[in-house]
Amino acid sequence: MKQSLQLNLGQHLTMTPQLQQAIKLLQMSTMEMQQEIQEALESNIMLETEEEDFRSNDPQDMVLEKTKADEVVSSSGSETNIPDELPIDTSWEDIYDNIHSLSSPVSSERPEFESMGSNPESLHDFLMAQLDLVTLTDRDHTIAVFIIDSINDDGYWDSNLQDTCDQLDQQFDELDQDEVQAVLNRIQSFEPAGVAAVDLADCLRLQLLQLSDAPELTEIAIKLVTQNLDSLVAQDKTRLIRKLGISEVKLNQVITLIRTLDPKPGLRLQTTNSEYVVPDVFVVLHNNQWRVDLNQEVSPRLRINPIYQGMIKRGDNSDDNISMKNHLQEARWFIKSLHSRNDTILRVATSIVEKQQGFLSHGPISMKPMVLKDIADELDLHESTVSRITTQKYMHTPNGVFEFKYFFSSHVSTSAGGECSATAIRAHVKELISNENPVAPLSDIKITNVLNEKGINVARRTIAKYRESMSIPPSRQRKRIL
Repeated sequence: MKQSLQLNLGQHLTMTPQLQQAIKLLQMSTMEMQQEIQEALESNIMLETEEEDFRSNDPQDMVLEKTKADEVVSSSGSETNIPDELPIDTSWEDIYDNIHSLSSPVSSERPEFESMGSNPESLHDFLMAQLDLVTLTDRDHTIAVFIIDSINDDGYWDSNLQDTCDQLDQQFDELDQDEVQAVLNRIQSFEPAGVAAVDLADCLRLQLLQLSDAPELTEIAIKLVTQNLDSLVAQDKTRLIRKLGISEVKLNQVITLIRTLDPKPGLRLQTTNSEYVVPDVFVVLHNNQWRVDLNQEVSPRLRINPIYQGMIKRGDNSDDNISMKNHLQEARWFIKSLHSRNDTILRVATSIVEKQQGFLSHGPISMKPMVLKDIADELDLHESTVSRITTQKYMHTPNGVFEFKYFFSSHVSTSAGGECSATAIRAHVKELISNENPVAPLSDIKITNVLNEKGINVARRTIAKYRESMSIPPSRQRKRIL
């Protein structure tokens, strides 16, 4: 094949490093942005925060002043803080606390700083601590550890007697289910009450066995949860009265006692890491107008260091000078991208507040329908830019802290020709269910009819979808017989 040269003309999009950096900063969350700023301050000598102030523009004068200040502090401290003589019956540690020699290593017995933070105890650790207080044989202790390892976070035992015997059969000879059951009964007496239960009925039974008040009601409650739990779940009051052979008043007392129990006792000791949300903007009411302000604490004001900037020599091609020029250019790009990010966040937040003033004044029930395209068209931005700026960005309002994307939702039509947002419909559904009669809760079709009477045209399946998204059970499960 003969080789030849060809000339083709074409167009393609090339993203400059500045544009890539701007897009990267735009989609960062608040915590990621703070980390990025800190890394930039540590790696770029030209960047500094505006809070820093220098008394002199000459770096040599700064070094001399610092040296003199250190000498004054050390000399004055050596003359005033240390006495000439120590009492004979005392030691150095009795006079000066927490003083360690710089040359001697830190004692390994001292706790690390990280270990001083909050470290909640897990359910497994809590049960193991109680196991150490119980006198057991080595054989029973091994079985108990195996059982505790099989308890899930809710406090239920995820195994059974047969599986436990099969898995421990290689360690012990002639291990039967009665031996495992005896150890299981011992663990079921641990705290929290109801732990190591095999199912819900067993969990409620274990908690009732540890109650000492009202033994008559406790006996009836144990019979109810072990033999008639299905009828209790179905809210069949008539059937429960007939099966238990008690009056309606006594049944109400038993159900009240059962409601004091915890169906998931292990969650009391569940270890969770708290996640804190830092808002990017604050929305406040000023002179009857909603005003949006940036959170200056999450985005400190940066500037170019005037001292290092003045050291750059024009026309000098030395390695140090070229490095400082590169740092200066990178610092300018970073500050410009940071200003662009803050300006875009403020513009988008202001536009959202202008469109959702009803939400700020009256809550979610007054939320208006809005999509990303509405903000993009108003601010002359691309829809992808609005999507990036509304992800993991939070707004502090009088009604709480919300992500920017919370204010965007679909809509349904109304009988008056208007539109109602999905968030407002969820708020209507939640309000109707919270105010319903627990004896006769509202079904999805009844909620649909109520909203249709208010002019909101919504289907029953839509109500069911919104109800399930808010983790609200259906009407038959919300029914209360007491």
